Amino acid sequence: MNKQIKIFSPCGILGYGFPIESFENGLRDKPHAIVVDAGSTDAGPHKLGAGVSIVSRMACKKDLLLLIKGSRKLNIPLIIGSAGGSGARVHTDWTLDIINEILREEKINIKMAVIWADIEKERVKRANKSGEILDMGSNIPKLNDEIINETNSIVAQMGIEPIIEALEKKSEIILCGRAYDPAPFAAVGIFNGFDPALSFHLGKILECGALCAEPGTTKDCIMGVIEEDSFYVYPTNTGRKCTTTSVAAHTFYEKDHPYILKGPGIELNLKDCDFQAVDERTVRVKNSKIINTPEYYIKLEGARKVLYRTFVVAGIRDPLLINKVEKIEAMVVNGVKEYFSEIPSEDYRINFINYGLNGVMGELEPSKEIPKEVGVLFEVLAKTQELASAICSAVRSSFMHYGYEGRKSTSGNLAFPFSPSDIDFGPVYEFSVYHLMKVKNGREVFPIEYMEVNNG
Repeated sequence: MNKQIKIFSPCGILGYGFPIESFENGLRDKPHAIVVDAGSTDAGPHKLGAGVSIVSRMACKKDLLLLIKGSRKLNIPLIIGSAGGSGARVHTDWTLDIINEILREEKINIKMAVIWADIEKERVKRANKSGEILDMGSNIPKLNDEIINETNSIVAQMGIEPIIEALEKKSEIILCGRAYDPAPFAAVGIFNGFDPALSFHLGKILECGALCAEPGTTKDCIMGVIEEDSFYVYPTNTGRKCTTTSVAAHTFYEKDHPYILKGPGIELNLKDCDFQAVDERTVRVKNSKIINTPEYYIKLEGARKVLYRTFVVAGIRDPLLINKVEKIEAMVVNGVKEYFSEIPSEDYRINFINYGLNGVMGELEPSKEIPKEVGVLFEVLAKTQELASAICSAVRSSFMHYGYEGRKSTSGNLAFPFSPSDIDFGPVYEFSVYHLMKVKNGREVFPIEYMEVNNG
């Protein structure tokens, strides 16, 4: 067993990019693996439901070229989690196509493993009927066969087990479908014989790149080093530093409990963690603890198409209108609904977001000051794109020329930055599956496909 294992995280999401100098600094420190998270469903269900990637193909290829060449230079594994952002087969195939293109162009021969994370609908139906599906206390509808059938893709977050198996088979590139974010990092430490609690905690910190540093960003590199009783982290960009506060703060990131972190088959307890400054740029962490849960649950994610969206962005600068904008919006909605009285109200929704007034905080906005200008985004959600566009057009024209008390101008209430002003967004998706499913173990539903790539 090595005395330490270095795990190199180049950025928070594959395709976000990173400074070349930072990356080369990291390679010079001789890591034992390069691991990168390719995304998540944090931004909502659209990418999963629509089957599109979280970044552009150009950006993904630019990062992957550097990562593949860097890992081959050092002869170390490259592990990619949550391929394409959402990790379904379409996203994994998309990423695999880019990898194969790079391997052909660079004439690289390699052993590759692809770990699929798609879950068959019939498997979910059986588990649901047998009481092996748990909801997560969210606003997701109660799961049934109809909802499962309407769901485009269902994926599950894999844990460390299939990734460790791929490492045992000496795979040089491991492409994972949807993965629990810390798992690809933790798998490297555990595969090399290091403490699972330290490995998972380090994975939690590394998954977002240099977001645990100061100044924090997902678009830069971070190095994690696991030793027998602790791990330490440092940025490979000399313009950044890790502090006890920045690393501890990232430990709390994206958790519903201050020190408990649950994952596939594990529960991490960080209550007694000790964060120590090693130097001005490095922080050491001790006393992470972990237990294996008595039953193994994996998180399922799935999305279905529900509506279509058309939206408009506009600006308001008349203080009289700004002072009563919400009342006028309500009157505009009433007028449009009266005009389209033949259409059932449940077939569409009209929403306004008033940026500069309360667009971010909504009713929780503490400020009561009237700003000089307000940006208004209004959207219409409807059963068809044609209906969404028709309703949105009526809302826009009604709002534009609405004659409110005190109005001095008759030319228009809204300033449009774009022409055409109405933008057809297309399908809208919602999470229809966002549940936990009980499985026998961490390998049961994650098949691995091994490939020998030979480009001469």
